[in-house]
Amino acid sequence: MFSVRAATIRGRSTTVWSEGRSTVTVQPGWQGRFYEDFEIGDVYRHPLGRTVDDTDNTWFTLLTMNTNQAHFNEQVGAGSEFGRRLVVSTLTLAIAIGQSVIDVTQNAFANLGLDAVKFSHPVFAGDTLWSESQVIAKRESASRPEAGIVGVYTRTLNQDGDIVCSFERTFYVHKKGAARGVSRFPEAKEPMPEIAPRTRAGS
Repeated sequence: MFSVRAATIRGRSTTVWSEGRSTVTVQPGWQGRFYEDFEIGDVYRHPLGRTVDDTDNTWFTLLTMNTNQAHFNEQVGAGSEFGRRLVVSTLTLAIAIGQSVIDVTQNAFANLGLDAVKFSHPVFAGDTLWSESQVIAKRESASRPEAGIVGVYTRTLNQDGDIVCSFERTFYVHKKGAARGVSRFPEAKEPMPEIAPRTRAGS
C-alpha cells in the first residue's frame, strides 16, 4: 500500500506518494475569467451548444406569462407566416446569455445593461444554438477597487450558421484575489483516500 503526505509545490495543494515516482497534484477546475483576463478584441467561442425543443419553448413561454399562442398553439403556429410554432425570442436571448457565462461572467456579480438586442432570424424547435462573444470595452471601477467593468458583444448562430440573435452586455466582474471572488469549495473532513497509481486504465 502506498502512503501519502500533504505538500505544497509552488503554492499549489499537492498530494505526494511516498513510494514510486508518482505525484498527484490537485488542479482547480475552470474558474472563469477575472477582470485582468479580458483583452479588448478577444473572441470567445462558447463551448456548449443547445438544441431547443417544443417542451423548452412551451414551458418558457408559459412560465414567463407570455400569452402569445404562436409559441404554444400548433394551430396558431401553422397559420402564421412561418407555418409552425416560433420559439419565443426571450428564450433565445436567455440561452445566448447562459452560453456565454462560462467565458465572460462566471466571476461577475452584477449585470449593468443589455443594449442593441437584435433577433435577426427565426428559431424553431429542433434548432441548435451556439454563441460567441467579443470583448469590446474594459475599464476600472472608480467605486469598487476590487472589480472592473467589461463590455462584450455576443452573437448566437443556429446549426446552419445563421445569426439568430445579437446583443451587447456590460457587467461588473471581480479582479483576481478579490475577497468576494474566491472559491467556496469546502475542505473535506476526511483526506483523499490512498489510491495506488494504476499502470493502465481499467486495471
